[in-house]
Amino acid sequence: MNAHDRLLLDGARRGFAAVAAALLLGACAQHAASVPPGGPAPSAASPLPATAPTPQGLLLIADFGADTVTFVDPGRGAVASVAVGRAPYGLAVGADGRAWVATAQGVAVVDTRTRVRRALIPYRTGTGPVTDGEYRGGGMGIALSPDGRQAYVGVNVPGTTGVLEVLDTASAEVTAVVPVGRRPFDVDVSPDGTEVYVTGHDSFDVTAVAAGSLRPRRIEVAPYGTEGGLGSWLKPHYAVVRPADGKLLLPFEGERLAVVDPRTGRTRIEPMTADTHQHGAALTADGRLLVVGTGAVRPGDGRGPSLTVRSPDGAERVYPLQGPHEDVAVSRDGRTAYVTGGHTRDGYWNGVTVVDLDTGATRRLAAGARPLGIAVL
Repeated sequence: MNAHDRLLLDGARRGFAAVAAALLLGACAQHAASVPPGGPAPSAASPLPATAPTPQGLLLIADFGADTVTFVDPGRGAVASVAVGRAPYGLAVGADGRAWVATAQGVAVVDTRTRVRRALIPYRTGTGPVTDGEYRGGGMGIALSPDGRQAYVGVNVPGTTGVLEVLDTASAEVTAVVPVGRRPFDVDVSPDGTEVYVTGHDSFDVTAVAAGSLRPRRIEVAPYGTEGGLGSWLKPHYAVVRPADGKLLLPFEGERLAVVDPRTGRTRIEPMTADTHQHGAALTADGRLLVVGTGAVRPGDGRGPSLTVRSPDGAERVYPLQGPHEDVAVSRDGRTAYVTGGHTRDGYWNGVTVVDLDTGATRRLAAGARPLGIAVL
């Protein structure tokens, strides 16, 4: 049996064990949630029958602290988990119901309707030993082309610059590798699918890659400058593409929003009000920007964790969150945000905070293990 076959067999064994435990215990097997003192008690949930198709509206989260993705009912909590590969980071779900999950070992392909892993596609680029933690090698940000024919994954190569690997979703194979910046936290695609944008956390940049020629060009995004280099906190993390004009929105520290025109490489800075270290971002259908605040980097230097809701005119509401969070997704009706309680650094908790975008009311769901990436099915 070769290494690839052993990997698939091990994943199948872990997946079988997780499902069996769920059926026996009447709840999804998961790591215990680390809920800060005083927080409301997370709710438990019974798993869906193994033969029932996954309904729309469930959440899918990447368990960076485990080797699974977890399906979450927004009203009840976790309902099932599927083994995908070590330390999954980002994920993207296509119209066909397949989820593409960036793990330390490769890109896992999960049929979200049947909750089965169909493939684990190894990276073409060597990333060193398979490990866990903030600086582990392997896939980070991931996105699909608008037509679903390509998956684009940013691959971290410890100690050097990263790469963008392009996957053909029909053949489930890597077809191209493009050099990008260091630690590619996020990958986004232009609305027309002609360009891919890779946010390089440790290189203060976005690499714009033409989808046709795969030629990369670097755009520096450093509203605070690059002083401090790898030791600086003031780096880009996640971006969103504004459909109205194709510009990239990158939040920094709850103080500055970098609005980048990828055609010219020029950046305009707009003020923000949360005064907190910021990570995940998402857009609602009506153009509101949601930004996750993780809390002050240094004690007394900034405010605590929050979710910023920024209107297209720049007006902001800042809703406090209990404990650090990482990424955010929006319900289909645009009224609710789901914020993952995992974090790339210490201080995470194992769950999802549900936020009413009109009132700021929150409730917490226990789910997964250090969840980072999230999508609404």
